Order: sequence, then structure tokens, then C-alpha cells
Amino acid sequence: MAVSIRLRREGTKNSPYYKVVVADRRSPRDGKFIEIIGAYDPKKPGHNSTLKIDRIEYWISKGAQPSDTVRSLIKQNKKATTTSKPSSQVEAESPQPTQAESSPPGEPAD
Repeated sequence: MAVSIRLRREGTKNSPYYKVVVADRRSPRDGKFIEIIGAYDPKKPGHNSTLKIDRIEYWISKGAQPSDTVRSLIKQNKKATTTSKPSSQVEAESPQPTQAESSPPGEPAD
């Protein structure tokens, strides 16, 4: 069975919203699918997609071929996850105010 990872259109007229699905290549665009592995909202500015990268890698290892648009979404999501740091690392790196900085202005620090 030839499997592809592609977009499935949802939403209303002039307000498209897409689900990223794994489907048999022979099934219609909005027809039968195997698994939903993400979502994509082209109208939303900035980071506008959510993908299950581990499931995508699983299906690609099994021979699934992503469409051109899905391939670019995967690339964007992988880039976003590698550049963003977990919140625990960000908190650990932020400098703690010294006592001189934490005292009100005009009052001497102890």
C-alpha cells in the first residue's frame, strides 16, 4: 500500500484549516485516512502548525512520502523545537537580582 502524509482541508469557505493526515495515496483528499498527526492553520500568523514529529518519523521510516507542503511544515516545526529552550533552562539562565538591585532607589543597600 502506497502511503502519503498530506493535508486534509477543513473549515468553511474562505477560512481554510488543515489536518495533517497519513492516508493511502489512492484515497481522495478529504476521504478515508489512517491517522491524524497534526494541524495547520494558514490564516494564523507566526507559528501556525502543530505536528507529532515522532509519529511523522515513524511513518516516514515505514515508507510514507510527505507532500511538499507537509515537508516544509515538518522542517519549520523541527527548526522551532531545536531553537526554543525548555522553560526550566530559561529560568536557570536568567540572572537573579543582587541585593543592591532589589533595594528601592535612594536607600542604601545593607
